[in-house]
Amino acid sequence: MTLILKIDPINPEKELIIAAAKVIKEGGTVVFPTETVYGLGANGLDSEACKRIFEIKGRPRDNPLILHISGINSLYNLTVDTDRRLLDFAKKVWPGPITMLFKADPKVPRIVTAGLPTVAIRCPANKIALSLIEESGTPIAAPSANISTKPSTTRLKHILQDLDGKVDMIIDGGQTTFGVESTIIDMTTTPPRLLRPGALTVDEIEKHIGNIIVPKTINQKLIDNETAIAPGMKYKHYAPDKRLVLVSNKDLFAEAAVVAKERQEKIAILCSSQTAKELRESTDLQNITLIILGNGDNLYEIASNLFDAFRTLDDTKAKLGFIQGFDERGIGLTIMNRILKATGNSVAKDPDDIADAIIM
Repeated sequence: MTLILKIDPINPEKELIIAAAKVIKEGGTVVFPTETVYGLGANGLDSEACKRIFEIKGRPRDNPLILHISGINSLYNLTVDTDRRLLDFAKKVWPGPITMLFKADPKVPRIVTAGLPTVAIRCPANKIALSLIEESGTPIAAPSANISTKPSTTRLKHILQDLDGKVDMIIDGGQTTFGVESTIIDMTTTPPRLLRPGALTVDEIEKHIGNIIVPKTINQKLIDNETAIAPGMKYKHYAPDKRLVLVSNKDLFAEAAVVAKERQEKIAILCSSQTAKELRESTDLQNITLIILGNGDNLYEIASNLFDAFRTLDDTKAKLGFIQGFDERGIGLTIMNRILKATGNSVAKDPDDIADAIIM
C-alpha cells in the first residue's frame, strides 16, 4: 500500500519530511516533487534500494540514474577530479534545473552509474526535495516518477496512474513548475557538452560557463549498440500509449480533419491556443478532439503542459494524435526533444503522410 503525504511546497512541514526521510533511510522508495518533474527516489548509496527503482519503472539497467543532492559540499564525496571551475559553475546554477556529469567516486554504486566512470548529479530548486535530501542524510537517486517510456509526471494524478501501490510513499507537492526534466551537460569534456536539453536553456548556461557543444544529433535517440552516458539519450521516452505524430506544418491539421471525417475516425490535435482558435474558425472539427498545449507565445507554458497533454490524449477516444511543432530556439529545443522522443521521430510532412497515419 502506498502512503500519500500532502506537503506544503512553500513551508514543508518538518514532521512530514522526517516521516518521508525515514522511508529513504530504511531502503524504501519515495516519489517527491522537484521544480522540473516528480522523481522516484531511493537512497543513492544503497544498491538494493536503487535496484527497486529499476524494477518499479521497468527501466533498462544501462540507463543511468541522477543523484540529487542538497548542497555543493556533497560533490566532494561523490566525484573525483572536480576542479575549481566546475565548483564555481555549480554555485551559480544550483539549486536549479540542471544536471551535470562528473567523474564518479568509487563509492557511487555501479547500478547508479550503469557501470560507467561518470555520475550525473543535480541540486533541485524545490523546498520539499531539498528538505527531504537533507533530512535523509544521503544523496537520493531519482529518475522521473513514471513507468519507463511513458510521459513524466508533473502532478499527483499522473503518479497515481503509474505508481500507486508500487512505491512506499508519494509526496504530493502540487504541480511542478517547469514540467520538463533538467538539462544535462557533460562537465568531463572541454568545452562542456549538452547531453539532454531541459528546463535550463543553452543560452542561460552559456551566460555562466561560456560556449558549450550542442551536438547536431541532440534530438535523435542513440542506436542499440551505443552507450547512454546520461538519462534520456537512448530509449523511447515520454510517449503516450496512443500513437503521436508530429506535423511539420500546422496547415496540415485541416487535411487531418478532412481525412478523419471521410474515414469516420476520431483523432486528436495537440496545439497552441492560437492554432486551436484558427482551426475552430476555419475547419470542420466534427471528429477532432483539441488538446490545448498553452499560449504559443509563451513556450515555457507549452513545456509545463506538455506531459499532461500526452496523458490527456490517452484519456480520449481518439485513434491517434497529431501535434504541432515549435521553434527550436531556447526552451523550444527542449519541447521538440520531448515531442520527437514521444513520437519516435514520426513526422507528417505532406497530406499523404497524414492519410497514411490515420489509415494505419
